[in-house]
Amino acid sequence: MNSRLWILVKGELSRLNKYGVFSISILVAVIWAVVLFLLDEGILGTILPFVLLLDATMMSVMYIGAEMHFEKTESTISTMLVTPVTNGEMVLSKVLGNTIHNLASSLLIIIVFFGAGKLGYIGDLGINIFIVVFGILLATSTFTILGLILSYYQKDFTEMLVTMFVLVIFLMLPSVLLMFGVINGEFWENIMLVNPLEAAQQVITAGFPDSETGDIVLNYKYFISLGYMLFGGLLLYFFVAVPRFQDYAVRQSGV
Repeated sequence: MNSRLWILVKGELSRLNKYGVFSISILVAVIWAVVLFLLDEGILGTILPFVLLLDATMMSVMYIGAEMHFEKTESTISTMLVTPVTNGEMVLSKVLGNTIHNLASSLLIIIVFFGAGKLGYIGDLGINIFIVVFGILLATSTFTILGLILSYYQKDFTEMLVTMFVLVIFLMLPSVLLMFGVINGEFWENIMLVNPLEAAQQVITAGFPDSETGDIVLNYKYFISLGYMLFGGLLLYFFVAVPRFQDYAVRQSGV
């Protein structure tokens, strides 16, 4: 990472802290700590990946949306147009900053999960933390890019929240129904792989042991989802997020 990009990333992290996003992350982690503490140990193996999925997808979209909204009100983005940094560097710094922040948030949730009195149980659960963290990184960065693109076309943060609600209905609900077995069968499992939330769920939960065998299983669904998230995120980044950033920044400048 070059020095200019690193300065931009530090600036993004500083703004996230300034706008209170870090405080919200801590509050969310504390709330989940209370919820997890009250849950029966028998369902923790299902609840934890669901919580991590929410944090890596919907929360990352909300965080980047909030940051873009506050930057718009302060005219931060428009002032960056006169600096020597490129559009690609500005977009990448936002993706990296939000990904770093959200990873810290997810790790905090895992830590409070341990601290909620379930340490022995988690030790027996056999989670592959490396696969889980990699899945969180990939899902967070992809959905951060998606959140950036959504921000380009929203008038304000309220409209952003409404759009997120629509995403929850059309994307998350089917994935949740599949996760909890309300809809099942190989046909639905394969069809749902085109859902980015289901793909995110696959790359995150791959680090959790199979409910039947108790082993970590990286099946074809994992690798399809991995490729889908990776190449889909790159396509969105190079062909939508970066090219459209200039138009968005110019609109905010009032030119």
